[in-house]
Amino acid sequence: MSDEVPLAQVRNIGIIAHIDAGKTTLTERVLFYTGRTYKIGEVDAGTTVMDWMVQEKERGITITAAATSAYWKDYSINIIDTPGHVDFTAEVERSLRVLDGGVVVFDGVAGVEPQSETVWRQANKYGVPRICFINKLDRMGANFQAAIDMIRERLKAKPVPIQYPLGRETDFHGIVDLVENTSWDFSDDRNQAPRQISVSEEEAEAIDLARENMIERLAEEDEQLLISYVEGRDIPVRELKAALRRATLANRIVPVLCGTALRNKGVQFLLDAVADYLPSPLDVPPVRGFDAHGDEIEMDADPQGPFAALAFKVVIDPYVGRLVYFRVYSGTAKSGGVVYNAARRSKERLGRLLRMHANRREEVPTVASGDIVATVGLKNTFTGDTLCTQENPLILESIGFPEPVVSVAIEPRTKADMDKLGEVMGRLAEEDPTFRVRHDSDTGQTLISGMGELHLEVLVDRMVREFGVTANVGRPQVAYREAITTPAKAEGRFVRQTGGHGQFGVVWVELEPAERGSGLTFVDAVKGGTIPREYISSVKSGIKEAMDSGVLAGYPLTDIKATLYDGSYHDVDSSEIAFKMAGSIALRDGAKRGQPVLMEPVMKIEVVSPEEYLGDILGDLNARRARVEGVEVRQDSRVVFGMVPLAQTFGYASELRSLTQGRASYALEFGHYEQVPRDLSENIISRATGRPVGR
Repeated sequence: MSDEVPLAQVRNIGIIAHIDAGKTTLTERVLFYTGRTYKIGEVDAGTTVMDWMVQEKERGITITAAATSAYWKDYSINIIDTPGHVDFTAEVERSLRVLDGGVVVFDGVAGVEPQSETVWRQANKYGVPRICFINKLDRMGANFQAAIDMIRERLKAKPVPIQYPLGRETDFHGIVDLVENTSWDFSDDRNQAPRQISVSEEEAEAIDLARENMIERLAEEDEQLLISYVEGRDIPVRELKAALRRATLANRIVPVLCGTALRNKGVQFLLDAVADYLPSPLDVPPVRGFDAHGDEIEMDADPQGPFAALAFKVVIDPYVGRLVYFRVYSGTAKSGGVVYNAARRSKERLGRLLRMHANRREEVPTVASGDIVATVGLKNTFTGDTLCTQENPLILESIGFPEPVVSVAIEPRTKADMDKLGEVMGRLAEEDPTFRVRHDSDTGQTLISGMGELHLEVLVDRMVREFGVTANVGRPQVAYREAITTPAKAEGRFVRQTGGHGQFGVVWVELEPAERGSGLTFVDAVKGGTIPREYISSVKSGIKEAMDSGVLAGYPLTDIKATLYDGSYHDVDSSEIAFKMAGSIALRDGAKRGQPVLMEPVMKIEVVSPEEYLGDILGDLNARRARVEGVEVRQDSRVVFGMVPLAQTFGYASELRSLTQGRASYALEFGHYEQVPRDLSENIISRATGRPVGR
């Protein structure tokens, strides 16, 4: 693609939002208006191009991030349509890692919703410039200004409206382009181009004020424009667009557009804004990585430079086999060429190179800097691996994923299913980094873990449909964690000396509670060579492995700072295994002395309901140990938001439907881990260990 279109005119963007904000509907219109498809797919009818999985069509939601590419005017746009449901947040995480810009879609009625905040934070983490699209302005209760206020207050962003809606709710019929100061009317016929119109005097006053506010807000963030503004000069459109682009690329402002994707209004202007204000691969900072010596290096987006790409997704395709999606940051690669996987230290041969259009494939001979493509043939490349040349090896920053919070036990129904289950789960784990499989040695059960009930439900459904494996699935269980609350010192002694070559490793470790979410922080404070340097990493490895199974109920230990400060060794009998075992023993002993507690995942919850059911909803939430943090008025509805333990949310959907005659909805988003109340903690430990409460 880079050969056909200059790199400066390539856009790699993601469509991100809360569930049901209209991402897929918008993407389908983008494909139609760019000429990629001749027919508009509809989510409700199950005819969308981007939601191609059977499960997506049945449920009317996006489950997997789908990639496509399209052309708009002189620009080539690579698009990834991402899921909005919290259970599939890993798809958003890995997409944002490899994209240059984002279009954040908001519901014109609901404004900023819980998952909107999550995707916004993810975009902040990767420094992705974005533009906002306020969708569904034709719905009853839609409010453009209220949505902008919520973006400013909840997301702590600086939204700058560059459009003004004409008409409200069902009367919404057009937009004003505040940059070019032109007004446009949309026909109900999707094939008819927008028509330029003049507006009434009353509307003209409001539009002039909105345009003045836009220029003022922009001047605050752009020094070049500020000079023209202070001098009172009439600012030309070209200068305004240049200032908007500079401020957007620097993440100082977020341009806001409006429309209604379902009614085909505003989509063409959004495409213009993507081309005008979102970055090309040349506009984003050079990608950073580490060379073979551990020194940081930067790679420019240069097709002539050394090859460097990041694998961000693995898909097991029933027709072509194992597909690896990757983003090329530098250099060029050809089909059949040899690449070096720096993370695995192995050579791989690229098979066919494929430009993806959802689940359809278009073969290309070469890929270059800025491209997002898939390939077959990479057998040993996984999500987060770096592909490069052996002459210029480097490792790019990998992708971090959240830990699973829900587990279920799974048992194959037949002997044939048992033989296939392990292989199938291994394949699914390759595709999805938030899907984990482990065998519980105490109960003999196989446990699968994921981001929520829906996540695991979809995975089990895929096992049946795609791989023909049937299994019995247990009830969802919360993925608890264990943590210590006080510092503790412990000795780890692993000595086996019975004549001949033995084992000898002694370590002293101090354990302290660490910041929530930090996992393991290991500090090497050994002085005087009491432990040889070559054994330090073995001690860390032993501590890390021992954290997989806690001391209260066998749940993983987390958020611990372990300082190795002393120990002893034997010239002959010491070994890596001995020090690994010593580290493991010290961790378990220290954790018992550190007053361990059980931690549970706590979710942010938002419930939208008619006012008459508010009392029942609040009462039910209190019974679920929820902390209600506030109630907002949103048009004719009430929005309750707060925190609730994940354990109390199982079955909440059906309970809420019965409480409100099906008129309320809710959204969950992972918040943090919190200590379980003592009485409940004892019961959970008792169930997990089989010991009576109090023993």
